[in-house]
Amino acid sequence: MIEIHPEAASEIPAIHRLNVQAFDHRPNEARLVDLLRAAGKAVLSLVAVSEGEVVGHVLFSPVALDPPSAGFNGVGLGPVAASPEFQRQGIGSRLIREGLDRCRQMGYEVVVVLGDHHYYSRFGFKRASDYGLGNDYNADEHFMALELKDGALRDLRGTVKYAPEFNEAGA
Repeated sequence: MIEIHPEAASEIPAIHRLNVQAFDHRPNEARLVDLLRAAGKAVLSLVAVSEGEVVGHVLFSPVALDPPSAGFNGVGLGPVAASPEFQRQGIGSRLIREGLDRCRQMGYEVVVVLGDHHYYSRFGFKRASDYGLGNDYNADEHFMALELKDGALRDLRGTVKYAPEFNEAGA
């Protein structure tokens, strides 16, 4: 049985190890999570736990729009990770769905993600450029947005800016 809940301080070392393992033993994503947490920019951090072991993790962090828009209240999804032995079992999907629901309940209106368009489209994400949103990574097809509130993307235009910790971590 998999339980999903907000991260606890005691789970932080396991979250770090999980992110290193899940991303081919590269430290970038684990470092990103640590940097965002330390900067107070982990808007929502959820873990999936099986028999007391952290087997999945997702993080949401604030994003800004350039030029600024008073109507923009968004977060970025990522990274999302599952232990290699638990991948392809729906843990990432469960974490993302739970995270999107909680972000909506927290009052966020837009979520952006940089990732595989085939994977994220199943959650309702669509190409962000179709809404007039760009990014600093020169990604088009793989940069997507999702409205958590109907009409939230209707009149937005600009470049979505991730927290500086993304560049610092090399993620």
